[in-house]
Amino acid sequence: MKVSDYLTRDEVAYFTAKSDWQAWRMVVGNWLAIGLIFAAAAAWPNPLTIIAAVILLAGRQLALSVLMHDCGHRTLFRSARLNDIVGQWLCALPVMNDQPAYSRGHLEHHRKAGTPEDPDLPNYRDYPVSRESFRRKVIRDLTGQTGLKLMAYIFRGASGVVSSEKRASALPFVQQLSVQLLLFLALAACGIGWTYLLWVVAYMTVFMLVIRVRQIAEHAAVPDLYDPDSRLNTRTVEAPWWQRMIFAPCGVNYHMEHHFMASVPCYKLRELRQHLRERDALDGVPVFHGYGQLLRHVVAA
Repeated sequence: MKVSDYLTRDEVAYFTAKSDWQAWRMVVGNWLAIGLIFAAAAAWPNPLTIIAAVILLAGRQLALSVLMHDCGHRTLFRSARLNDIVGQWLCALPVMNDQPAYSRGHLEHHRKAGTPEDPDLPNYRDYPVSRESFRRKVIRDLTGQTGLKLMAYIFRGASGVVSSEKRASALPFVQQLSVQLLLFLALAACGIGWTYLLWVVAYMTVFMLVIRVRQIAEHAAVPDLYDPDSRLNTRTVEAPWWQRMIFAPCGVNYHMEHHFMASVPCYKLRELRQHLRERDALDGVPVFHGYGQLLRHVVAA
């Protein structure tokens, strides 16, 4: 599947054009949503609002991860500098990630997707799985076991246990902790410092499950995981808005289109899908409507 088969030069220029307005709208809008979730939980603290806040915050944490991902591709903002600074400080560090390190691994995934050398294969190559296997994964995620494993990995990297470059690996960890402290201090200054615990709980539990669902939605049990054609090794899920709030913010559900042309900003992927559909590029490609249908496909009966 070649870009030139379905897009003219002018169309490529249109779809790859970046908008700082759209980029700031998504970044600022996401942080405003996070602030509103904290404020609502603080104003009406009860079991229902706490549970809702944890779930919604996990969706916003995924949104930050998606924006980090786009900044790593240098597709969110027009300038490389804005992609680097905003992607690291407003997107990656709040979710305990490091954009430069993430980008190196992710770009390798793009280069080798559809081959046995894809570094992300362990996340989805064993699907479909049994219900019992998936149930165990969900339990590990929601009870914090996956989150603790991730935090242990981050700490080992910062301490130099898993890296020979101790100084280089420690700096992102210090930055991550600094941003977490700033978030707590901002909430404390508003008199609702206790709500920071919701951020931690969301990250350690629901966010781990959300990330898992996103990974399997993109590449698990696809028509042919080892075919270089993105229509065969990658999936797009056309989901309703309320599912996208949690599992697919910022257009991340249009993953096949992203692999088809990674230089397209996330705010244009939906339009690109429509364009490809009109050019008959998606004929015969399985269509999934919602994450319920997806999970029924990747979890064996």
